[in-house]
Amino acid sequence: MKSLIDKLEKDSILTKDEFTSLIQNHSDDDELYAAKKARKIADDIYGKEIYIRGLIEFTNYCRNDCYYCGIQRSNKCAERYRLSKEQILLCCEQGYELGYRTFVLQGGEDPFYSDEAIEDIVRSIKSRFSDCAVTLSIGEKEYESYKRFFDAGADRYLLRHETANDEHYRKLHPAELSLEHRKNCLYQLKDIGYQVGCGFMVGSPFQTAETLAEDFLFIHDLKPQMVGIGPFIPHQKTRFADEKAGTLKQTLFLLSLLRIMEKNVLLPATTALATIDPTGREKGILAGANVVMPNLSPVDVRSKYTLYDGKVCTGEEAAECRHCLERRIESVGYHVVISRGDYKLV
Repeated sequence: MKSLIDKLEKDSILTKDEFTSLIQNHSDDDELYAAKKARKIADDIYGKEIYIRGLIEFTNYCRNDCYYCGIQRSNKCAERYRLSKEQILLCCEQGYELGYRTFVLQGGEDPFYSDEAIEDIVRSIKSRFSDCAVTLSIGEKEYESYKRFFDAGADRYLLRHETANDEHYRKLHPAELSLEHRKNCLYQLKDIGYQVGCGFMVGSPFQTAETLAEDFLFIHDLKPQMVGIGPFIPHQKTRFADEKAGTLKQTLFLLSLLRIMEKNVLLPATTALATIDPTGREKGILAGANVVMPNLSPVDVRSKYTLYDGKVCTGEEAAECRHCLERRIESVGYHVVISRGDYKLV
């Protein structure tokens, strides 16, 4: 399989059959080989710098009923909350003092926040913290809404596609949601001028090596600036409560392949990685990741934003989380920088 890894590094693409074979048949030695290549590529472009994003989970209301998600609308046990603009700005203020220069506003698809409200929040953040980037992760909208948010100052947009295979998508989502619309959203975001992030779950129910191969081909076609992947972790109040979680090993290998394919991509070591392994973020960095996203949400709501069970860092204060993460990153030879952490062209 090393020959396929070498080919991916050289050509930045494989055929579907080649990706499928590599994902299905690689060895432990291939994983180490890919990680070494991925880390060298990341170091050549981004050095020993790790970018931090301050994550603000501002609402756990959602109009959707995605089968894997703990904040799906049919979960009557979820303790719902919304943050006001003032609360969001306070999170940003605290984050700014701790060295964050990107704020990620993430939430369910909550109609309570009108386009005007999102515009106002974005403008207020950019006005008060003009040297910071604002990333939105608020789901599927129409072109006009995305354009309004961009014109208000939003820099980046995260919208994980979850799977690029239509049949697989329908097994994870209710009929009113479509993969075609989600992909269209991603292409519209790129057309408007956002730095765009997509991504998928690793080890989700019904996933195969073939569907993962399609994810890689879609990502290569989209050419996003960011790709967020993390292991599927079941939530006890969803239909997938008894499904197996994705594994650390597979997630790390796929992280490495993404770095080798999309060399200058911004690649997070996710909270989900740290949830399934206490040193998951550090291992993600060594596999090619160069971004971490600590939580800036108020402590009293963090445990309510449960997309999956067992989420880490729900009780830590922002300062505790920031300093702990800094020490962890330094332990593997890297360091956190105070920077917007923009995508670098090579």
